[in-house]
Order: sequence, then structure tokens, then C-alpha cells
Amino acid sequence: MTRPSKHARPEILLTPDAMARVDAAAASSGIDSFGLMLRAGEAVAAAALRHFPGALRFVIFCGPGNNGGDGYVAASALARSGADVHVYSLVETAALKGDAARAHAACPIPVMAIERFHPDAGEVIIDALFGAGLTRDLPAAVQALIRAVREARLPVLAVDLPSGIDGATGEIRGESFEASHTVTFMTRKPGHVLLPGRLQCGTLEVFDIGIPRRIVDADARPLWINGPAIWAGHARHSSAHDHKYRRGHVTVFSGPQTATGAGRLSAEAALRAGAGLVTLASPSEALATNAAHLTAVMLSSVDGVDDLSEWLSDTRRTTFVLGPGFGDRQRACAFAEMIGRAGRRLVLDADGITAFAGAAERLDAIFSTNEPRLVVTPHEGEFSRLFPEIAADRSLGKLEKALAAAKCLGGIVVYKGADTVIAAPDGRAAIEEKAPATLATAGSGDVLAGIIGARLANGMPAFEAACAAVYQHGQAALRAGRTLTAEDLITQIQAN
Repeated sequence: MTRPSKHARPEILLTPDAMARVDAAAASSGIDSFGLMLRAGEAVAAAALRHFPGALRFVIFCGPGNNGGDGYVAASALARSGADVHVYSLVETAALKGDAARAHAACPIPVMAIERFHPDAGEVIIDALFGAGLTRDLPAAVQALIRAVREARLPVLAVDLPSGIDGATGEIRGESFEASHTVTFMTRKPGHVLLPGRLQCGTLEVFDIGIPRRIVDADARPLWINGPAIWAGHARHSSAHDHKYRRGHVTVFSGPQTATGAGRLSAEAALRAGAGLVTLASPSEALATNAAHLTAVMLSSVDGVDDLSEWLSDTRRTTFVLGPGFGDRQRACAFAEMIGRAGRRLVLDADGITAFAGAAERLDAIFSTNEPRLVVTPHEGEFSRLFPEIAADRSLGKLEKALAAAKCLGGIVVYKGADTVIAAPDGRAAIEEKAPATLATAGSGDVLAGIIGARLANGMPAFEAACAAVYQHGQAALRAGRTLTAEDLITQIQAN
């Protein structure tokens, strides 16, 4: 498995299971676990005073585990500061164990049963019920409590993650607090960046409670926030020896005469993103239409498998984009199989994905190598068509679905959306968090396919190429602004 360069530090995301292992390893190393809880709870108290200086009262909801323990520590710290504090427990406090029991014992504030809570104006809620480890629906009483807080419009500060958010998937388990601010510890979790969890967190603060980075790294999965550190060691640098073929040749397949626009968007994006040469492979019937719109992108006639076989005889033609506006699914299958058997790299999008509906294993058989050569870019509907069994598995969140699909495919899966997940068959994954909602416009996916093609043609490995392209695509959208169209998006593509 290729990890990012040792000189780069991509932002790690710890899954709840990994965070539990980190906590256990820290305790085993001799670090006082209660000391970690003290630092966490005091960080919550400091955030509460900083963000809500006008609060008339802090109301702290404490759960049965260590998240509740953090709440008791925060309550003690807030009381020492002179704040008015009320504490409510979800469980009988006699049932608390370990550090949570110790934190409760040290808390000078009487603890009331959570059923006794009634919201009052001026209160600020500190949610220390359930952290990132939640994997089941909230109890009915907690769901009713959340609704009462929402109806009263009281601000919420969440400890670790708003209660009700699954820390592994970002999904809402019945109900969820909508926090104004969230304080988490050591690293963010997938639930902080995957939707809809991301939208429930408000502003997010990551507080270092003192676990050494070596312990965090030892138990972390290869899961990161998407960003330049992931591909820093693989980015291509310009050289005086460069020529267009050294920078890579991308071939994009055009659709028929009435559907040529998508292919041109991909081709123009690939050229703008840094490919040295881009050719639009067009059906003969669409040559005139395409020629009227192209300048720097080259144009060639490719009608059937014989034409493609001749095209593949030139080994400099290394990278292909197939699917945008293509239409003919049977021909798409034939072309993809020829490209795979010729040992070339392929970005499969749109109609190309649909052509292999329910048959991802065919692609695996054709493209599977030690180093992935295939990148597929499905949105939710296309994902369901290509990987129907994985999509139907309700026990998996978006991240785990993307990883399962990548393993099934033997290639890179770019599972698109406002929280795009890039997954590799070896278990690496990255989540894009900065792409704006304006990308929900016709043609933006065609542009992304072209950018990925350019990165592959530059010689970047497939996972890093996909990560770089998704980031580049999102940054271009941010520069393009609120009135973005796919054509605007191309003009904003910059190297990164």
C-alpha cells in the first residue's frame, strides 16, 4: 500500500473504532486516561465560555460513557468559573464506570434525571450524551429531548459529535442535535465530514488532549481529508526536456452528432488541467459538429473496434476517457475491454458506467493489476447500477460502500457528491470537503472526468490522480462563483 510521502502530513480521519484503539493504546503506554478526560472536559468548558459569553445558564446532558464523563468535567470547570450550571444524566449515576464514574464523583453539582429537563430562554445546551461511537438509533426519550431543544431554539455545543450522528458514516440515527459548535479530540472523524453529519456540527474545533502522534498514526487507517499532501510526492514538475507526449496524451470519446458536448467538455478540461495532447475520438457523423467547436483539442475519426485497434497501436496514447455523452452501451463495453486488454489507463464515466451495470467483475477481470489503471466516477444512481449489491447494503455508509466497490472493481472509485469519497482497492480513501454546491450543474462531472484523465496521463498513480483531480475540480468551482456553468468551470482550472 502506498502512503503519502513522509514529508507530507495529510489530515488523518480516525474512525470511531480507530479512536477507541488509540485511547486504549495511550492508556497502555502509561498515559493517565483520566488526565485525558480532564483535558477534554476543560477544553469543552473553555469553548462554551468563549462561544457563549452571554449564556444565562449552561445545561449539560451527560450520557453513560466517556462522553458523559467529559460532560461532568466540563460542568465542574464551568462551575469554578462562576457560571450557572445544571447537569442532567441519561442513566442512574450509580451505573457509571471507570473514568466517567470518577468524573461524576468529582463534580460538585447535583445531577438530575434527564426527564426533568424543561428548556428556558437564555440556556446553552452542552451535549455530552453520545459521541462518535454511536451505531444505533437514539432511544425515544433522547429523540424527544432533541426535538424539545430544537423547538426552544436553544444553542447547542456538542462534545465530540452531535448526539445522533453515526461517527463512522455521518448518518442520523433517528434524530440529531444541530450544534452551533462542536469540540472533538485529536482528529476529526468521518461523521464530521460525511453528509448529513457535516451539516449538524456547526463550527468545528479539534483539540489536542495530549496523545502522542506516534500512537495516533499507529492505529489510524489510511483515511484522509482530501488535500495536496496526499499527492505531493507524485505531482509532475515541468522540465526543459518536456514535450507534449511526455506530458501525456488523453483520448476522449465523443458521443453521436446530437450528443457531442459532454465529450468536448471532458477533452477541453483535460487539456486545461495539464495533458500535453488531447484528442477527441469522434464518430464520423459528428466530425463536422466537433470540428466547429475545437481549436487546441485535436480531432480524429474512431467509429468502431477496427478504428480503435489501429488507434491503440500507437503506444503514446496512454490514457482514455469513455462515457460522457457516449450513448452506445454495447460499443462502450467493447471499447473499454479493448483499452483494458491493451494495458492502457481509463476513466469510465456516465454512459460508460451504465454500460457495465451489475457487471463490475468484468471490469476487474480486464483491468486488475498491481497498480490500478481504472477510475470510475459514479454519482449515487450510477453507483447503484454498477454495484447494486453494495449499494443495497444498509449496514454500510458511503465511505465503506466506496471501499467495498473499489475492492470489487480492482480500481479507483470516485463516489461523487457534496462529500465525494475517493477509494482504492488496497483500503486507502479520502473524503473531499471543500467542493461547493454549485457543482450540481450539468456537465460538471464531464469536466471532472477530463481532469482525472490529465492527471493519469501526467503519470500520476490512479488513486493520487483521482484525489488531485477531485480537489482541483472543487477549487475551480470555488473560483468560478455562484453562477458557475461547466464551461466556466474549465476556465478556472489551475494546477495544484
